[in-house]
Order: sequence, then C-alpha cells, then structure tokens
Amino acid sequence: MARILTGIQSSGRPHLGNILGAIKPAIDLSLLPGNDSFLFIADLHSLTSLRDGNTRRDYVRAIASTWLAFGLDTSRTTFWRQSRVPEHTELAWYLNCFTPVPMLENATSFKDKSEKLTAEAGSNAASAINAGLFTYPVLQAADILLYDAEVIPVGKDQRQHIEMTRDIAGALNRSVGADILVLPEARIDERLMVIPGIDGKKMSKSYNNYIDIFLPENELYKVIKKIKSDSTALEDPKNPDTDITFQLYSLLASDEQIREMRGLYEAGGFGYGSAKKAFYELIVQKYATERERFTFYMTNNDELERELRTGEEKARAVASQTIARVREKLGFN
Repeated sequence: MARILTGIQSSGRPHLGNILGAIKPAIDLSLLPGNDSFLFIADLHSLTSLRDGNTRRDYVRAIASTWLAFGLDTSRTTFWRQSRVPEHTELAWYLNCFTPVPMLENATSFKDKSEKLTAEAGSNAASAINAGLFTYPVLQAADILLYDAEVIPVGKDQRQHIEMTRDIAGALNRSVGADILVLPEARIDERLMVIPGIDGKKMSKSYNNYIDIFLPENELYKVIKKIKSDSTALEDPKNPDTDITFQLYSLLASDEQIREMRGLYEAGGFGYGSAKKAFYELIVQKYATERERFTFYMTNNDELERELRTGEEKARAVASQTIARVREKLGFN
C-alpha cells in the first residue's frame, strides 16, 4: 500500500498523549497488510533544546521501551535511532544548499519557538536562538526523503513541514534533472484526538501537565490526584462532559464503564476524588502488560540495544541507496 514514516523526538519520556495520539496509531498502521513502516527516534532534533547527554540517553531508552511495550513488531517495521544513521546529517547538508532562507524564516514552528525563547531569555535574547532550531525543517526533510517515504501521518501543525519537504526535494530534483527524491504526502487525520492534560490544556511536556503511565503506582496516583476539577459539592450532581477526569477516563474505558461512570456523576454523592481513583485504577489495569514490558526493556539494556541495532542496520541499508543517488547526481561519487 505505502511506505510510511513516523518520528518522535527524544525530548522527554512519552506520556499518555503521545501514546494515544501517535504511538498506538502508528503501530496499528504498521500492522495493515502491505504497509512498509519506518519508525524512528529523532534524537538529533532534541539537541536544539536538550544539551545533557545522560538525560538524552535516558529519554531515548524510555521512548524505545514504550514503542516495544505497546507491541511494535520489529520484524515487520524498521525501528531505529536517527543519530545512529549518519546519512541523516549528510542528506541534511545537501538539502540545506537547496533551501531558501526565507522559507525557513517563515516556518510557523520556528517563529513560535524563537518568540518564546527570546521572551524567556530577556537580556540574552540575541543568543537564545541556535542555528539548529532554524534549520530544523531541513533535517526533518532529510529524515523523510532519506527513506523514500510516501505517506507521513502528522497533525495539522506539521502540515507546513511536509510542504517544505516537498518544496526542497522538488528543488533538488529540478536542479539535477531527475526525480531522485520521492515527494511525500501528508496524512492528516482530522479525527485525531486532542488529549487533555491534568489542567485541561493539550497534554504536553511543554506545559508540564502530562500523565506518565509508566510511573511507579504511588507516583502515578499523585499525578492523577492533581487533575483540575471544579468546586461542585460531593452530594451534588456533576456534569461529566465538562470534567477533565471524566474526559480522560472516557479515552481508556469501555462503553459500559463510561455509562456507569456518567451515571455516578449525574446521580450525585460521587466526588471527584473517587473519579480520579477510578481513573488511576483503570490505567493500572488497562496497561498492566505494557507497564511490565516497559520495565523489562528499561532494566534489560542489552535486549533493548539488540532491537535498536537490528533496526539501524535495516535503516542504513535503505538510507545508503538514497545517498548514493544524491551523491552521484551532485558529483560527489
């Protein structure tokens, strides 16, 4: 059917929003007959904001362990660390030389992040924005084009990056007079869930409002108890549709469980504390196997490395073919 590529940054441990919005859908897509899935950990991208090497290694291990815990079949997919395939950075340099500066200046993500960094830096604003952040879309384009990816599942906020990838690839193709790079198509799932965080905003590491389902049970419960709720008295009926705990519970629960929980809310005499406890218990029960697998991979680094290195060999086999085509046309062979 298609060659599909998905990447996830190593800027933190995966949270419930990442799992429901990206990881699970990507794994489901990889299992469809005929799909050829390439799934990678974008650890090079994280260097624009994360400088500590030990922290990055921990995050990479946690991300890899999460994919494997949720059933990623590495015999059917190519799964690797971006930094272990040097062709990513080689192609990024070639693409840089075909990328107009105004295109990068107009990137919405760059403008948003640079404005935020400048505001936070105050008197050090001039040095707050690094060149890696500016050329981020070019490395992202290299990630995609290196594997002849045809379909890129993304959220609406990433549509521009795919358009930029197509523009950059098209410029190089026209320059060499041959279609040596495949122009990818964005797949925007309009039904993609926006997962609320514990404060009601979109769940994000940036907002520090996320739920890490792999935390030890007592730590996980502490996070769940911080979910924002209103001041409706215990004995009064409550509106489940405006409550964050109910919204999160509904994402994981069965239809029957949702009906029962809605009835408890609307009947009164049921407090938000009880709802949070039920949500916590649901996470622990629903993801018992995944939590066990995650712990296995996090504590068995040799097994985790074996899975990643196998994928990195497969990734390099494909990447080297693309680089060979580009080098030949650009006169580097």
